[in-house]
Amino acid sequence: MEVLSILLLMLAGHFVGDFVLQPAPMSSGKNRNNSRERFDDGFPQWYYWLSAHASTHGLIVYLVTGSIIFMLLEFISHWLIDLLKCDKKISLHQDQSLHILSKILYIVIIVFYGIPA
Repeated sequence: MEVLSILLLMLAGHFVGDFVLQPAPMSSGKNRNNSRERFDDGFPQWYYWLSAHASTHGLIVYLVTGSIIFMLLEFISHWLIDLLKCDKKISLHQDQSLHILSKILYIVIIVFYGIPA
């Protein structure tokens, strides 16, 4: 697959994952600072929501690249970036910029080294 196609598919997948496949309970539930996240009422803890959300993004990257390594990198980076956003250490714009930069980094790796297994 052409490198530009891979980048565009990852970016489109990112926006689908962040805005279409993220229901309201996940969006608020992944934030450990929400009072609802103290979950004594049977709802999952915040880190379950955050991990489920990051897993969606890892899967999208895997489906586009076929790389387990990129899938793991995406899971870890998405988890950490969203944690920083939820903790108000970065803004929504910074959050989205970092997610896009991570996809660009994958493309740089692909161009110089190929797609890792």
